[in-house]
Amino acid sequence: MCDKKMTEIKISVRNLVEFILRSGDIDNRRSTYVSDTDAMQRGGKVHRKIQRQMGSNYQAECPLKISVSCEEFFITVEGRADGIITEDDKTTIDEIKGICKDLEYLKEPILVHQAQAMCYGYIFGSQNDLKSISVQMTYCNLETENIKRFVSDFTLEYLENWFLGILNEYKKWAKYQIEWSTTRNQSIKSMDFPFDYRYGQKNFVTSVYRTILRKKNIFVQAPTGVGKTISTVFPAVKAVGEKLGDKIFYLTAKTITRTVARETFRILQHAGLLCKVLTITAKEKMCLCKEVECNPDSCPYARGHYDRINEAVYETVIAQNSFTRESITEAAEKYQVCPFELSLDISLWVDAIICDYNYVFSPNVKLKRYFSEGSKGNYIFLIDEAHNLVERGRDMYSAKLYKEDFLEVKREVKFYSRKLERKLENCNKQLLELKRECESYCILTNIASFSLSLINVMGEMEKFLEEEENLNATTKKALLEFYLQIRNFLNIYDCIDENYVVYTEHEKNGRFKIKLFCVDTAVKLQECLDKGRSTVFFSATLLPIQYYKSMLSTNKENYAIYVESPFLEKQSLLLLGNDVSSKYTRRNACEYEKMAEYIWKMVEGKKGNYMVFFPSFKLLNDVYQSFMKTNEDKSILCLLQHSNMSESLREEFLDHFLKEQEKSVVGFCIMGGIFGEGIDLKKDTLIGAIIIGTGLPQVCIEREILKNYYDKKDGSGFDYGYLYPGMNKVLQAAGRVIRTAEDKGVIMLLDERFHMAQYRKLFPKEWRNYQICSLSGVGVKLEEFWNRD
Repeated sequence: MCDKKMTEIKISVRNLVEFILRSGDIDNRRSTYVSDTDAMQRGGKVHRKIQRQMGSNYQAECPLKISVSCEEFFITVEGRADGIITEDDKTTIDEIKGICKDLEYLKEPILVHQAQAMCYGYIFGSQNDLKSISVQMTYCNLETENIKRFVSDFTLEYLENWFLGILNEYKKWAKYQIEWSTTRNQSIKSMDFPFDYRYGQKNFVTSVYRTILRKKNIFVQAPTGVGKTISTVFPAVKAVGEKLGDKIFYLTAKTITRTVARETFRILQHAGLLCKVLTITAKEKMCLCKEVECNPDSCPYARGHYDRINEAVYETVIAQNSFTRESITEAAEKYQVCPFELSLDISLWVDAIICDYNYVFSPNVKLKRYFSEGSKGNYIFLIDEAHNLVERGRDMYSAKLYKEDFLEVKREVKFYSRKLERKLENCNKQLLELKRECESYCILTNIASFSLSLINVMGEMEKFLEEEENLNATTKKALLEFYLQIRNFLNIYDCIDENYVVYTEHEKNGRFKIKLFCVDTAVKLQECLDKGRSTVFFSATLLPIQYYKSMLSTNKENYAIYVESPFLEKQSLLLLGNDVSSKYTRRNACEYEKMAEYIWKMVEGKKGNYMVFFPSFKLLNDVYQSFMKTNEDKSILCLLQHSNMSESLREEFLDHFLKEQEKSVVGFCIMGGIFGEGIDLKKDTLIGAIIIGTGLPQVCIEREILKNYYDKKDGSGFDYGYLYPGMNKVLQAAGRVIRTAEDKGVIMLLDERFHMAQYRKLFPKEWRNYQICSLSGVGVKLEEFWNRD
């Protein structure tokens, strides 16, 4: 018996054996090309089918649990045996595994599979006073449903020594977990907020803590300067210290916000917090080889990875508290293990994980160890720049296929497999028929026949990729990418509902696609949020708040707060030009000259650095050309954002704002682009921004689908499809100007539509004292502002 006053560490049978007994290489060549989700779905059906076929002496899905004392704590190991067979005096534990591998090549049970059954055998045997017990491994091929069984007999004494041996190896990890959480919680208890509270910030912090305490979600509209990151991280850390959460996931859309989050944790650590923080970086960026080839022949870090990984994780975790790309790479080289896999294993032992949205929400990328089917944890989700999750969510839960890709793959495989070629041709014919029926785009109501053909292609491709040994590396890579596209399409198709629109489209480049378009992502996102305890959505631009509440969650009991700006009104001047328009029908040389003259007058008002934001590259270039007619002597340094700018070019662009300049600098940028949000130019590095246009997305098929969908739902089609996304870009661009209490700057909105009520109702509260201006009078207003104390 275990003293219940002692600390309990829980672990599942599967996690225990997979963690302690893993060994050998990382080898993607052994892949069955079946995702975890696919395997679980197919495997679940196989389990149930086999269990139904067994007789009355077969007890299915038996929960088993045992607690073992380890001096100052005890470990509880629990799980569910697939079956327990009792006949005469013999008891057998049955463990069922669905696999894609040809059963003829399976000569013995896989170690970690049999180890699970052996654990169940020991638990059941010890609790029922058995002297011996049998373990049966039942393997079933997921395609053919053929079955192969392996039976082994064990004495209970043998199983006991074996089981306690595994637990003894896990003991140091459990001990570390207990000791670290005690140390961490003591440091949290004595931790105070590291700054003087700004206006409205204490209420922000308190609201976040109460939300976590009550297991709720909250939406926070918090303008720049409030200190959003520290105001969410601090109460979340406090909640962990009070055992209200086990792990914090700080989720971001951009690299720069991950840097801010990491710096915020570092501030708390310098103030005395003992907390382990990991930043997850994408595999492609972490890889130490020229190509991401995860097999022992191509990568020395894959060779014997699992033989060394546990030591690497343990030594790395106890040695430091902050885990970055650089520190993990250093540890990976030291222990000769894969750096990306090392970071994922380290994540199990840290208190906070900073990562991209994908790792929690994407069906293809999410961290299976936390968010697989049926799993749930005491996690706190902090979602930074939450407005970005609307479009990112649509991308994650949508899928598309191109007719031209089927033809290309068919040409690649025809010399290897006539059977696969025929199945690909069948899909191509169906797409050709859909293409003939489609003028520009076409909404589809039923693609069941096409999905069935895709299933046949996928099954044949799995066999082909597994068995064909004569493919060159380039061809195999291309085929695998196409296979993954089909698999993703079918996975999405399996869960489409009324929130999806299926359509075909002739793209401008001549390609023909079929797409499963997730219009409303709230249901999908909520399924992910339900894996945790509490979620904090926060951004400087969550207006209107009801729109984002409806788009990001289905929970009707979510909280929402509006945090007032801490800045003084005299720090900024907001001007609305009443004599200029960016409407397509008004775009001409005369209008471009007006826009250029507004820019010129802004710069004339005070020497400094400015940014001008445009809704498109076309308008940007037209206005730039007009502006340069006045700036022939290049008395003003003009910088242009280009499409697909490299990281080095972005840094070079921003460096001009950070360096001391002899003349004014004007950056011509795109709303919603890389300089439209996320950059942090403080004080004199940016003293003004002109936003030309309302940021409305260009009319396209998907925008019209969105509009029609929400018109049918509640009549808000234009708002959901165009207005709200457009104004979000405007607010983000304007937010570049005032970043600190020492900043002073001008925001100018140039478009007659900003005077309309439907646009002005989306202005944040701090914009209430805007001023109307015209080209003839703007200079006076700028002079008055800059001369004001």
